[in-house]
Amino acid sequence: VQLQASGGGLGQAGGSLRLSCAVSGSIFSIDHMGWYRQAPGGSRELVATITSGMSTKYLDSVKGRFTISTNNAKNTVYLQMNSLKPEDTAVYYCNVRARRALLKAPDDYWGQGTLVTVSS
Repeated sequence: VQLQASGGGLGQAGGSLRLSCAVSGSIFSIDHMGWYRQAPGGSRELVATITSGMSTKYLDSVKGRFTISTNNAKNTVYLQMNSLKPEDTAVYYCNVRARRALLKAPDDYWGQGTLVTVSS
């Protein structure tokens, strides 16, 4: 299973960026997909998740600004980031919890990380 993230870069405060993460490989089912971030000197934190039933959850500081979604095939997860703030600067990692077979326990898979820098 491979996750390929893209869409990071330099944004301005108040602006927008969109992250994408394409999932490929042999997967039986996906429990949930999400985005985490790690700021310089900080620990990795959950930004947003979306379940197979399309339920979403967000970090309090991004609620109302970020939106997580998937494509119809549910093999790509997006993070639309609006009203960016300098404190959103971090490396963003996509995550998928997936099963490779019906009776197999789910595993976590991670993308390579994409840097988002927000200038003031």
